[in-house]
Amino acid sequence: MKIAHLEFQDNPVFLAPMEDVTDVGFRLLCKQHGADMVYTEFVSSDALIRHVKSTKEKLTIVDEERPVAIQIYGNDPDSMVEAAQICEEANPDLIDLNFGCPAKKVAGRGAGSGILKTPELLLEITEQVVKAVKTPVTLKTRLGWDDSSKIIVDLAEQIQDCGVAALTIHGRTRAQQYKGEADWTLIGDVKNNPRMHIPIIGNGDIDSGEVARRRFEETGVDAIMVGRASFGRPWIFSEIKHYLETGEELLAESFSWYLNVLKKQIEESINRIDERRGILHNRRHLAASPIFKGIPDFRNTRIAMLRANTKDELFAILDNVEEQFGL
Repeated sequence: MKIAHLEFQDNPVFLAPMEDVTDVGFRLLCKQHGADMVYTEFVSSDALIRHVKSTKEKLTIVDEERPVAIQIYGNDPDSMVEAAQICEEANPDLIDLNFGCPAKKVAGRGAGSGILKTPELLLEITEQVVKAVKTPVTLKTRLGWDDSSKIIVDLAEQIQDCGVAALTIHGRTRAQQYKGEADWTLIGDVKNNPRMHIPIIGNGDIDSGEVARRRFEETGVDAIMVGRASFGRPWIFSEIKHYLETGEELLAESFSWYLNVLKKQIEESINRIDERRGILHNRRHLAASPIFKGIPDFRNTRIAMLRANTKDELFAILDNVEEQFGL
């Protein structure tokens, strides 16, 4: 499978772009565990063209994580074009347009999936960005605004006509946000439309190798994208890839093995940012990690773990879990 100049083996698995999650450290970790391509946190075009320091820092990429896409969002054609040109200076492999984020602060302003109310603007932005940069442009979106406006099958053809190199579709509407189950039926309809020739990437509720294989088989998508299931679980990519290759679950590692992966992630964040923000950044991963699920009487330890403010305090708690709970 090819996206522009990038070649992938069969059934590739990508890391989705997620705000405050897919920083360079987490991307590298997911890459090391088998992710075939990774995406940056989504970047505000308005903040980027105003040269906001914290936003420009999100453009940092390293060769070890390639192939990597920088994702931008916005609802103004000129701003999106200028932002894409700024992104191009960072030399990503792809520039991805975010027309799928359902968050109120994004969609409520007509960006992200909010632009699905005005698909003509989505197409205008896409066409202008494609023309403005040499880097291949891809796009991520949803089925539609709500159940009464699932426009993705027709819209996908129009998006393709704008010159994008690939299209990612999340199997929910904006109105659903992340509620209910992702519906892959229309993703399959897009992929199996004989007029479509660009790669189609499916996204939504991929949380195991079994689900991944089923989605590939049911829809014929060219790739899948894993999002929330990677929180506190960067090794999910090796689990999925193993299942796709063998049809069997990957043998589980020891608790200490998984814990060391999370500690490595925390240390990288602390070294790259600072101690306080590095720990804050990883609380979402600690809270979501499956390695702590189902441990009896773990509540107080979980609270302490998520309140720790220093590396020494946090690692002392983590290092005691295995012995304290007999894992």
